[in-house]
Amino acid sequence: MPVDAAAALAAAPRVRDIAWDHKDVQLYHLGIGAGRPATGPRELRYTLESRLHVLPSFATVAGGGVPGVIGALSVPGVDVDLAHVLHGGQRLRLHRPAVPVRGRANASSRVVAVYDKGSAAVLVLRTEVADADGPLWTDEAEVFVRGEGGWGGERGPSGRPSPPPAEPADRVVDRAVREDQALLYRLSGDWNPLHADPEFAARAGFERPVLHGLCTYGAALKAVVDTLLDGDVTRVREYRTRFAGVVYPGETLRVRMWRRPGADGAGAGETGETGETSEVRVAVSAVERGDAPVLADTVVRYR
Repeated sequence: MPVDAAAALAAAPRVRDIAWDHKDVQLYHLGIGAGRPATGPRELRYTLESRLHVLPSFATVAGGGVPGVIGALSVPGVDVDLAHVLHGGQRLRLHRPAVPVRGRANASSRVVAVYDKGSAAVLVLRTEVADADGPLWTDEAEVFVRGEGGWGGERGPSGRPSPPPAEPADRVVDRAVREDQALLYRLSGDWNPLHADPEFAARAGFERPVLHGLCTYGAALKAVVDTLLDGDVTRVREYRTRFAGVVYPGETLRVRMWRRPGADGAGAGETGETGETSEVRVAVSAVERGDAPVLADTVVRYR
């Protein structure tokens, strides 16, 4: 069996040192669509080193580290065709108010769950990142491997995305995706040929290369921060999503946002290790394909 659940779960964590600086942050921000307009004061917070603020989703590529999909495929017990692999979901939890503009840290990754969906296997790869001052963030990637289920293992949580809220969104913004967005984003470390090579994309069942799910993930978070949090990246505490469909470079993302009652940071939040927080529900779709869903079950928790 190409996915050996017992071997993957028993494997020792992969531990590596990572480092990043302002150039990595700026490249990531450009890769998710920041810098339009180039001289806009709000955009300069993402692109100019003297004013730089780090969007928390940068954590998914910090240090050019192994992205979730590729990382999950490098553990013992997993030997599959990359063309059969899809990124199913992503969750990020911040342990400090801000990701540093530059830093050195230790990243420890391991598979914490393997589920048998019958027609597919799902691996959950958790990465804990800490520096000399303690924990920085934790992220989890859900990786679907088509055709590798059916061994009788635990089925795990439902993978079916839930519909967005029925009521009208509080805010709706559209964000254009550049034709070369995937080529730029992959320079942050995700070299999967699905996002650049037409022949590989066709073998994986797509009409042309698709945008990285984590690029859409970052672009959606930026839209929420800029629209509802006044551009304050330090307010984000947690961000999770389920990848419900693909985005093709050149399309337009429609980001719909629903704030919970009292989502101005007071009253309606939950209390946890980072203090009182509130939520924004988010749904992202591709405008040109009839608002086809691309991100579902998406929540930004903030203080």
